[in-house]
Amino acid sequence: MKKVLVIDESSLFRDYLVKKLSRFNFEVVQAMNGLDGMAKMRNEMPDLVIMDYYLSRKSAQEVLNEKRQNPNTANIPIIMVSAKVDKQKILETVNFNVRKFYTKPVKMEALIKGISEILGVSLTVDTAPCIIEAHFNEDILFIEISQGLNWEKLDLLKYKIVELLELYQVKTPRVLVMMSGLELAETDGEKVKALFNTILDAGNTIPKLVKILTTSKFITKVLDSDKELSKINVYAGLEQAMDELIGLKPDAIAHDQVVREKFLTASKPKKEKEEAFQMRFDGGASESKPPSLEALFPGAKIAVVDDDVVIQELLKTVFSETKMEIFCYENGKEFVKQIDAIPFDVVFLDLMMPEMNGFQVLQYLKQIGKELPIIVFSALSKKETVVKAVSYGINSYMIKPLKPEKIMRKALEVLNSNF
Repeated sequence: MKKVLVIDESSLFRDYLVKKLSRFNFEVVQAMNGLDGMAKMRNEMPDLVIMDYYLSRKSAQEVLNEKRQNPNTANIPIIMVSAKVDKQKILETVNFNVRKFYTKPVKMEALIKGISEILGVSLTVDTAPCIIEAHFNEDILFIEISQGLNWEKLDLLKYKIVELLELYQVKTPRVLVMMSGLELAETDGEKVKALFNTILDAGNTIPKLVKILTTSKFITKVLDSDKELSKINVYAGLEQAMDELIGLKPDAIAHDQVVREKFLTASKPKKEKEEAFQMRFDGGASESKPPSLEALFPGAKIAVVDDDVVIQELLKTVFSETKMEIFCYENGKEFVKQIDAIPFDVVFLDLMMPEMNGFQVLQYLKQIGKELPIIVFSALSKKETVVKAVSYGINSYMIKPLKPEKIMRKALEVLNSNF
């Protein structure tokens, strides 16, 4: 049995790692600060130490120095996790047998992979495709789920919800669960139940305060088979779900704010504290830099459909260092003439254009049964506009003005899900 020492001042983070690593048959020892951590390192002699960079009672640097001076602890490998640490500090830790360095919020799959590599043990995790994102806005907890469900994300969701409740100082939240593009099998019934039991338990809420946005009959069937979960209402439309959840029309609460990115962006936390949990998997700060689009998707074909020459040039510049092919069209009519001739991997589509606008393009693609990975961007930011665009099955929605880093990130997300 391998022994792991976790030194972190977040009891939530420690608790998650204790439960997760215990399932892999590890013995897990907890330490709440640097002084406690160094003492337990000497006494327990763990096979691996996972520690935060910022510690009280004894700093991480003091712990590392003391560890190196003790011949019994010097060779114990370390995984460092922390927020807001510059590259120079990361490089300085290498001399202290720090094998991996992950930034908070931590991507847990990367952390588990790192533990597996350092300890030389095989750690099997649920790899079913699954994206879960959670955030607060107007004291409502929004949970977006797509692709599918896996046990690793469901385990992590519990801690993410608890963390968000603390950050936003909400005791009993109203919850909207948006489930689109899910590929579920009959065997996923237990995962569906676990999902909503986690939301109720971790959120300290009740079924009538939870609303689900989905068209899946399977999800409704699973919920109806459970006495408590059957009390949760399911809706096919966002407008009705929000109306029921808030008790008012959505715009009356949102004060006509724009809808950023896909639906609603996260509000600013009421409590000043860094998030510890990252719901998205893959990647870690131990790598010198993330894989480039060029390295991952050479030759990918990107269509830019916008009558604004400035936007066309912006996207050309964003992808100029890649080997992708960029095709620009001034209106939807020009673009649809090419959809059979060119196998586009990503389409950036403006909504307001002459001759054939973005909505007409989406309608046309729907009529002919043509599915393309589409990222819509527009200066139109009303909630109704976003909902209408999303109803056509687009992959994402970006509000102008556009930022290069967000364009690159969105393209990477869509390409990752389609290659």
